[in-house]
Formats: sequence, structure tokens, C-alpha cells
Amino acid sequence: MKITLLHLALAILSTLPSAFCLNSCPQCGNLSVPYPLSTNPNCGNPNYQLYCNNGALEFKSVGGIYYKVLSINRTSNRIVISPPPVDPGSCLSSDLMEGGLQIDQTSPFNISNRNTVLLFNCSKTLLLSPLNCSSNSVCRKFEAIDGGIKCRNKRCCSFLKDSPSNSRRIRVRVGACTAYTSVVDINETEDPSSWTFGIELQWMTPA
Repeated sequence: MKITLLHLALAILSTLPSAFCLNSCPQCGNLSVPYPLSTNPNCGNPNYQLYCNNGALEFKSVGGIYYKVLSINRTSNRIVISPPPVDPGSCLSSDLMEGGLQIDQTSPFNISNRNTVLLFNCSKTLLLSPLNCSSNSVCRKFEAIDGGIKCRNKRCCSFLKDSPSNSRRIRVRVGACTAYTSVVDINETEDPSSWTFGIELQWMTPA
């Protein structure tokens, strides 16, 4: 029987492990964990570490804070994580003591430029910054929905994460702003209740 090069190639490929089948990690909760994301040493690429804790997929910051993964888009190499909870009484983000979200400089993950960050309980010094702290800032629209009640009537600012220099950190601190949230791919003309709240991270493809 004549064996063509195509048949030979298919035979060889059938003996090789599939990165997506053999190296992908088990599903965590209702989320699939595609390669190269990893939740344990036996799957994925360990440089792309996530954590499956009691059925919840989470991303860990430099400060040791875990942020719940809300969604994964394998096609665009992006995940969306949940912003930290904000204390309703004091308008403080739960990661305030760690200075907000910070990603290790050697990590393959970084904060995408589709995030609009809303900062709350800000000091007057922020009025001199390039941030939009005016009365028409998009953060004022957030105050109108239930989630924004926690920081209503406090000075707020907003900005787009569009600079490589701040792609690994969302900073909050006492003396500046003490709380934040983030909206992915915001449409300011839409009702805030329809916005996609989260922090979108993107990862570099493994070499």
C-alpha cells in the first residue's frame, strides 16, 4: 500500500501529546482552564499560575491577595478578575494595605488597556494630576447604582489604563485614593448597571 507523506505526517502527529488535551488543567468550578494557564504542577505552564480554591479560580497578586477569575478568553489571551470588595462604611478597598493590585514584573500577565479605573475617596492632591476628577468624570455615573453607594459623595477620579508604564499596577493608598473598581471596555453612553465590572489581564504567549 502506498504511504503518502500526508499519511506519514498524520501518523506521527497522532503519537504526540496534545498541549490542549494533555497539558490543560482540569476545570475549576464552572471555568475551563486552557493551556498555558496552570493550577497545579502537573498541568499547564507553571509561569502562568492561577489557583483553584474550593471551586473558585483565582489570581494571586504580589501582595498575596487573591482575586476571583470571572472569565477567560483563550482566543485573545485574556482573563477578567474581580475588583476587590469595598468596605461600605469607610470606602476602603480590601487590598488597600497592600497598595492595591500589583503584578510581579516577571509575570507573563499585565493589565490590559481596555480597563477604565474608577478611584474613590480621593484627596485634593489628585486634582493636580492628569486624572479626570471633574464633575463629569465617569466615576460619578457609578455612584448612581447600588455598587457605588459605598463611596457616594466622596471625591472620585477616573482614567484609562493605556500606558505600558502602569500596566502592572492599580494603586490606592491613604493620602491619595482609598478605593477603586474597574470597567472593561466601557461605553459611557450606556447605563452603568450594564457595564462589565472587572480588571482585564492579558498574558503573553509562551515562547
